[in-house]
Amino acid sequence: MSPPIGWRWPSAGPPPGRWVDLESLGSRGPAVVCEDVTFYYPGFEDIPALVGLNLEVREGEFLAVAGLNGSGKSTLCRLINALILPTRGKVLDWGMDTRLQVNITMIRRRVGLVMQNPDNQIVGPTVEDDLAFGPENLGLPRRDIEARVEEVLEAMGLAGLRRREPHLLSMGERKRLAVAGALAMHPRVLVSDESTSMLDPPTRSETIGLFTRLREERGITIIHATHRPEEIMAADRVALLGGGRLLFDGSPEELFEDRELIAGQGLRAPALFMLARELEARGFPMPRGPLETREVLEHLWASS
Repeated sequence: MSPPIGWRWPSAGPPPGRWVDLESLGSRGPAVVCEDVTFYYPGFEDIPALVGLNLEVREGEFLAVAGLNGSGKSTLCRLINALILPTRGKVLDWGMDTRLQVNITMIRRRVGLVMQNPDNQIVGPTVEDDLAFGPENLGLPRRDIEARVEEVLEAMGLAGLRRREPHLLSMGERKRLAVAGALAMHPRVLVSDESTSMLDPPTRSETIGLFTRLREERGITIIHATHRPEEIMAADRVALLGGGRLLFDGSPEELFEDRELIAGQGLRAPALFMLARELEARGFPMPRGPLETREVLEHLWASS
């Protein structure tokens, strides 16, 4: 069952068959706030993974976290989910300090994490058992667990695979299972740590489309770490990391228009974006935001 547009999952999830309007619960401010966050991995105290990071993610926003390998993307994802704690500074999830043990259970309910390798978070002997694992650990009644499993099986197109053993699934199916497992917890924030890696282009596109729908239809805040230009363009905003520092915070269009910056960070602007900007420079008005080939052609024909 799909929720009405504009309605969202609450932190602990709705009763079976009902969707709860989070607006009625009152605003708690930004979804995620990083305040002067610095992090060192043990044994690498002279090489910080993140340095003095200040970042705020608004409720219902789709934020892309971009950067090369080693830029700090995965570290940031794990800090937001409280898998690791900052060496200095603090991370607040809905105002809850991740450093306080008393907050961890609620943070894990509200912040779902999808890892780069789905095998790192798939634990059940079958698809439906894996999806039930998280809700069972919340101590939910059996009928609530079954309702959540049915919801995410349908939402992720896994209903026909419910009794399949995860190791028999394709990589794309295991990726979907990992996302479904996070969604079964009814998170308010979904953190994706390069979860589209190792996928073919059509499946990557489907995954990004899913993230967009979750934001638009269910109000889930999306934080997606990636280095792929097309995925960055799908976001509302992009935070570019380099050497553990925040180098840019703004719209994807603004980022890709700064050719010197993206070249220095090993990024490239999407080909369709560059074509649209070139046509615009030649007097053909073009739309802003994520583009499809059809849209560029329609605007080109309209201006001819």
